[in-house]
Amino acid sequence: QVQLVESGGGLVQPGGSLRLSCAASGSIFSIDDMGWYRQAPGKQREPVARISTGGSINYVDSVKGRFTISRDNAKNTVSLQMNSLKPEDTAVYYCNLLISSEGTNWRRYWGQGTQVTVSS
Repeated sequence: QVQLVESGGGLVQPGGSLRLSCAASGSIFSIDDMGWYRQAPGKQREPVARISTGGSINYVDSVKGRFTISRDNAKNTVSLQMNSLKPEDTAVYYCNLLISSEGTNWRRYWGQGTQVTVSS
């Protein structure tokens, strides 16, 4: 059994910053790529940032230069530092990790979601 617990969401004014974290625990043998997605009201869930095991990083164009994804392999955590936040960043943010519990089969796990609201 694997659990993902997210933290760090909240209400912030435009131009402000938030840091999201996602911690994985339970039966974990290895974690491959880690990522963050978001879903705004009335919209589909979209990928925001991804970091591979080797440290390769990808961002959606709308957050480049403002968001930074990082991972701590020793702690099985992935974080998303969000700066210069805009109202259009308002969404529920989900972490997504590719995890193997036994060294063979891999499965994607989702966090429970954390609300980020950017508003004055």
